[in-house]
Amino acid sequence: MTAPTIAFVCASNNPQILNDNLMRSPAIASGAYPLEVVENAPSAAQAYNTGLDRSAADVVVFLHHDVYLPLGWDALLRQRIAEVEATDPNWALLGAFGIAMDTRGYGPVWSSSINFIAGLMPLSPVPVQSFDELLIVMRRGAGLRFDEALTGWHMYGTDIVCQARAKGLGAFSVALPLIHNDGYKETLDGNFEAAFRHMALKWRNLLPIKTPVVKITTDARDLYKWRWNLWRSRKARRALAAPDARDPRDYARACGWMDLRPSLDSYAADRVNDRNTS
Repeated sequence: MTAPTIAFVCASNNPQILNDNLMRSPAIASGAYPLEVVENAPSAAQAYNTGLDRSAADVVVFLHHDVYLPLGWDALLRQRIAEVEATDPNWALLGAFGIAMDTRGYGPVWSSSINFIAGLMPLSPVPVQSFDELLIVMRRGAGLRFDEALTGWHMYGTDIVCQARAKGLGAFSVALPLIHNDGYKETLDGNFEAAFRHMALKWRNLLPIKTPVVKITTDARDLYKWRWNLWRSRKARRALAAPDARDPRDYARACGWMDLRPSLDSYAADRVNDRNTS
């Protein structure tokens, strides 16, 4: 089977954040993969659909400009794609952080906004009901597009999973360790509530839907509860957050993720040993 071609798409409104984080990723800095940077788009959906149209790759990785991909991450992605295709050749989406059907979060990803590694370690692909938008992998053949009725920068990771589910296509969280150098956020902009209500109406037959931020319901009580908890915890969250101006490679080094290639070699050897002893 021919290895899939891979391209990257990023929406960015800040060249410094882009250069300090994503552009330092070895897979991107090497120029080995096409990268479409869509600047100053009015919404994530419009940016990503633009990037999708500009690319012809079999697999498209949509990611934030404040993400750092450690050395060997691209080879790890190819391995995860092969693992998913072994059981579900009709898969549509993979994500670095997702919420499983039982509402548990699967990563692992490190975030400067919370200053720890988030998510359980999936030992095999885990079906999800939503993704964090920091990184989403799409198989072009699935025929999905982002919903441009979501006019801001929220909920599109949940919406694209719901689209896949509605078409009977697989969406999975897989282990793709990375650094999200997102920094402390006091709150989210006003478009968040609009996105919540859009999703509650559009996918009412799937409710409730647990996202990485809030549970989507018809009456929005969880939205107001989340807002209250966000406001009440702001001082503690501000104190906890790590500085996002720091080189993301420092955080990758602290996580033990500076070079993911040895883990790939170890994984391959373990699989050979498993076959030899079975």
